[in-house]
Amino acid sequence: MAPDPKPTIVRNRILRALKSENLELLTPHLSPIKLSVRDEFEAPNKSIKTIVFPDSGIISVVAHGSHNKVLEVGIIGCEGMTGLAIVMGSDRSPHRTYVQVRGEGQQMAADDLREAMLESPSLRDIMLRFAQSFMIQATHTALSNGSAKLEERLARWLLMADDRIDGDELPLVHEFLALMLGVRRPGVTIAIHSLERIGVIENSRGVIKVSDRKGLEEIANASYGVPEAEYKRLMRGG
Repeated sequence: MAPDPKPTIVRNRILRALKSENLELLTPHLSPIKLSVRDEFEAPNKSIKTIVFPDSGIISVVAHGSHNKVLEVGIIGCEGMTGLAIVMGSDRSPHRTYVQVRGEGQQMAADDLREAMLESPSLRDIMLRFAQSFMIQATHTALSNGSAKLEERLARWLLMADDRIDGDELPLVHEFLALMLGVRRPGVTIAIHSLERIGVIENSRGVIKVSDRKGLEEIANASYGVPEAEYKRLMRGG
């Protein structure tokens, strides 16, 4: 998780949406970072030290239950940021947050973000609005997990991932998808083959390609769309 010494173009949507005076508050504290698979930024009940604004890649937020049960409750990409506990006035979370698909981003110290939010109420406001949009995503993940068929849940997850990457190819293995969806690997494999037969995705050696996004949206049914619309509504202007 070492910083990249060379600056990169900022593509993170939160940073791009900020008013110039708010971005200027953060810029001196931001440094580029490479996001490698399994890089961890938040451990359960440990103080959060670093905030990441991804430019690319996908970061998973994973809940840990009893008997080693784990389930992904949300994902963060170029639309968002880690460290929402800091935004909400705390310093830690019971969840684990780590990189699922490699990419790049900007990082800053949690203490620097706290100070910037104290200095600018409008900056704090947009951070809180993203926190709300993430909470909506998490609640719809729970709704999907509790009421949607596996093919619908998988289609929703692939659409969410597709929203956050460049291109249409997702470097994912079945074991990881099983962990994220909270099901056994054979079930994920069957669901992937089902979507592949329909022609909405292509699957080859750890890479899933979205070949028919509209068809994938139809399969996802109502499990996809509400959090995405709420993000657009909440994040207008910064």
